[in-house]
Amino acid sequence: MPGPGTMHIGELAERTGLSLRTLRHYDEIGLLTPSGRTDGGFRLYTADDEARLLLIRRMKPLGYSLEAMGELLAVIDGLEATPGDRVLQQRLDAIRAEALERRGRLEAQLAAADEFVERLSGR
Repeated sequence: MPGPGTMHIGELAERTGLSLRTLRHYDEIGLLTPSGRTDGGFRLYTADDEARLLLIRRMKPLGYSLEAMGELLAVIDGLEATPGDRVLQQRLDAIRAEALERRGRLEAQLAAADEFVERLSGR
């Protein structure tokens, strides 16, 4: 049974819309390590783990690789440990700028898709 403020992998999967397989894979590659384990070895996650996972999930539609996701998380972790680190802040700013570019490309694709659907509706 999870302790107060923790959840098992199934609950985390349900809350985030990701599969158990994906969560296990993220653990295997070190992208999202559970905050703890039960005596029986079951993964336990916290609200902070859930927030981290939701950040990862939000990067997926922008086409980020797992490696790039890991880099972003390392930058965020570094800034939490050393808030004034200028190098890490500059890297975060660069990642943010890249995310805006990726979002712009998606927006253009969506506009093209809307135009396509509109043309099909007129026939």
